[in-house]
Amino acid sequence: MSDVSQHLDTARRVIREEAAGLEALANGLGDGFAEAVAMILSAKGRIIVSGIGKSGHIARKIAATLASTGTPAQFVHPAEASHGDLGMVTSDDIVLALSNSGEAPELANLVAYTRRFQIPLIALSSRPGSTLATQADVRLNIPQLGEACGHGVVPTISTTMSLAVGDALAIALMEARNFTPENFREFHPGGKLGARLAKVSDLMHDGDAIPLTSPDTSMSETLLVISEKGLGVVGLSNQDGTLAGIITDGDLRRHMDGLLDKHAGDVMTENPTTIEPSALAEKAVAIMNEKQITCLFVVDNNTKPVGVLKIQDCLRAGVV
Repeated sequence: MSDVSQHLDTARRVIREEAAGLEALANGLGDGFAEAVAMILSAKGRIIVSGIGKSGHIARKIAATLASTGTPAQFVHPAEASHGDLGMVTSDDIVLALSNSGEAPELANLVAYTRRFQIPLIALSSRPGSTLATQADVRLNIPQLGEACGHGVVPTISTTMSLAVGDALAIALMEARNFTPENFREFHPGGKLGARLAKVSDLMHDGDAIPLTSPDTSMSETLLVISEKGLGVVGLSNQDGTLAGIITDGDLRRHMDGLLDKHAGDVMTENPTTIEPSALAEKAVAIMNEKQITCLFVVDNNTKPVGVLKIQDCLRAGVV
């Protein structure tokens, strides 16, 4: 067998063993999970997540995922906790402690602190009879399936299952809190994710930048408005302020014959496609692509124009 084949075989074996671990975890998940969710939902403070070694790395990720999905959380290093960081843990908090063996000595002071001050403790461990598990108020057990290294010494299957439990907690809590993509964006304003979750109101031209006139305005004056605002479009408002129609470059081309003798209402496209300011910019891009148009008027619930969104605005912001 070539080295390449051997490496691929090893990789596939590890992935399949971890996948089997996740399947066993899902099948064996018990009432403790529901108890943990209910406990966290009732908490007045944060979720303090802690662990040492590889469990510590997983704990950091769990804390970050919880915090970004609407559950205030913070990672506390157990060794630092023994040297002053226990002051970060309040009586309103809940502690989620990770240890595969349940016997990590570095967690001892943190566990003792929770017992002394009656701070709820959730244990994530593979050994129900361990010190951590027996001291905890709620136990999240992962199956004892060994590790993918074959010697039981390299945390692989156990850490994958621990991470999955953390993800499951975060999503269950997110759904229980009705946490929406709009809420999610508040914690992710940067990068590609922030762009995908940008709202129309974040990118639109509003206020004095909105090109507006009335249907009875002469086309010579209407062209001045289009030129002045520089968006290549103008909206026409009824007397009550609602949007009667729009004039685009395409409308101008279709009415070139005698254009300056006409009024805006003669040239406009009635009942144009619009979008609400609270919609995601990604939705606006999808609409523009479907309709093969390059801009949308943004209207409020009363169909009054509050902005204009152009496809270029979305592209500059990274919304595709």
